[in-house]
Amino acid sequence: MKRVVAALAAVVLVGSLAGLTNVAAASDQVKAGPAFTPTVAAWKNCGDLQCSTLTVPMDYAHPDNGKTVKLAITRLAADPLAGAYAGIMVVNPGGPGGAGTPYPVLREYVPGTAAKRYDWIGFDPRGVGASTPALHCNANYFGNNRPNFVPKTKKLKAYWFKKTAGYATACSKSTAKDLLPFMTTRDSARDMETLRQALHDAAPALNKPAVEKFNFYGFSYGTYLGAVYATLYPSKVGRFVLDGVVDPARYWYGSNFDQSKAFDKNINIFFRWMAKHDKVFHLGKNGSKIRAGYNKLLKKLDKHPKAGGRLGPDELTDAMLSAGYYVYDWASIGSAYSKLVRKGQGYPLYSMYRSGNQGADNDNGYAVYLGVQCTDQRRPSKGKQVKDTWRVHKKAPFLAWDNTWYNMPCLTWRAPSRGKVPITGAGLGATKILLISETKDAATPYSGALNLRNIFKGSALIAGVGGTTHAGSLSGVACVDNRIASYLATGALPTRQSGRRSDLNCPAVPRPPASSAGRSTAKVSTGVPTGLRALLTGTQRISLG
Repeated sequence: MKRVVAALAAVVLVGSLAGLTNVAAASDQVKAGPAFTPTVAAWKNCGDLQCSTLTVPMDYAHPDNGKTVKLAITRLAADPLAGAYAGIMVVNPGGPGGAGTPYPVLREYVPGTAAKRYDWIGFDPRGVGASTPALHCNANYFGNNRPNFVPKTKKLKAYWFKKTAGYATACSKSTAKDLLPFMTTRDSARDMETLRQALHDAAPALNKPAVEKFNFYGFSYGTYLGAVYATLYPSKVGRFVLDGVVDPARYWYGSNFDQSKAFDKNINIFFRWMAKHDKVFHLGKNGSKIRAGYNKLLKKLDKHPKAGGRLGPDELTDAMLSAGYYVYDWASIGSAYSKLVRKGQGYPLYSMYRSGNQGADNDNGYAVYLGVQCTDQRRPSKGKQVKDTWRVHKKAPFLAWDNTWYNMPCLTWRAPSRGKVPITGAGLGATKILLISETKDAATPYSGALNLRNIFKGSALIAGVGGTTHAGSLSGVACVDNRIASYLATGALPTRQSGRRSDLNCPAVPRPPASSAGRSTAKVSTGVPTGLRALLTGTQRISLG
């Protein structure tokens, strides 16, 4: 996972932690607790954005125990020339583990002026990025030329159980270890409500209307975070855009296997695209044969790794994974893969692997990803995971074991499961929520969007038909982006259709021209520029998105 964290000024926030709104874990009904007065410190200029901090209780059940979390927040203030102030729009890029502070600038890529009527707010969730404490466990965990993901021997299986348990142990020794029991999605949803309350209280001093409703733009895992907030605080839900929808019924163990099956299909789609452009990639005109060659290459790399002994089968799988997530980098990935197959050049793909998996920022993202998921829901037994993974691997081997080992530290995680929030839609009524998903999204399969549409009765779903890109809104597809702009302007959604289906079909994010092979990132459309898009997709390139 690749992330870039915005530089933030350190601003001390003094807030009253005398009490808070308490959400009962058993019923998920909001109950009034003792008075809690959250406050956002004075905003400072931080480059193109303003920044501040918000202090929240580490443990919402005991807000006065002296343990707190300081959330880094950023703002792109509403443009008074765009029209009447519309409130706040909070952005979450996904993960879990993605820093949100860079993303208020996404406002600039929504067509028209309606989005400029909002204050766009980014925040680094608890444990992430510039928020403190930030969770770091082992920046060298992923490494190079690792033993094969596929545990065909007892020795390999023992190695991976030991390695993944070691990461969980490292996290339990982190300087942020006290945070581990309090990293659930429920905790982050409470943080968002605390943020809304703080901005509500600050509004009069800024000559702005009080923030009664919470508007939200969530990508990938951010859609689940938004769904949890909507379940806990339904009366506060304003305009929600949820792109790349996590299936609340399958979150999260079942979703991992749904992903493995879908990524196997998407890598085949990518190989067929390469075959269609044989004049560029020179690997043949048959996608199935290219896939067969890929499977053979994994075995060769297991014995003879490339890139100076650094690129083994595991590193190749991780480097190729992005092609199953998004179309944006197909040309550059295809070029690098062609060089590996035809010329034995492993460094281009190794560089892609290394940039996405090594270093302190990537470790922080992975640690928080586990911190959230391991406490959101209890992981099944070792035996069940092995049995389930072998079953999926037989038909969908591309990612099955990679995905399982990625999540295995949860088996020995040193914090209790708090239990996931049942997403019911109760209290929302006909609240209008906009859902977006491409129909062949592998990270968050399309069936999840259909399921959430059924739960949120007032929602409408835009489908990118035939697309394999995950959370790809604001990519310049006018059919999608113009509807987002209209929704933010008036609250209007596509007309809800009967049955289990999308409400509006749109073209998928376009594939890049193969002629752009060799460029670091091919610009395939208008919308969010390639640099910012790469930053956004980097936050999502982990097992749940």
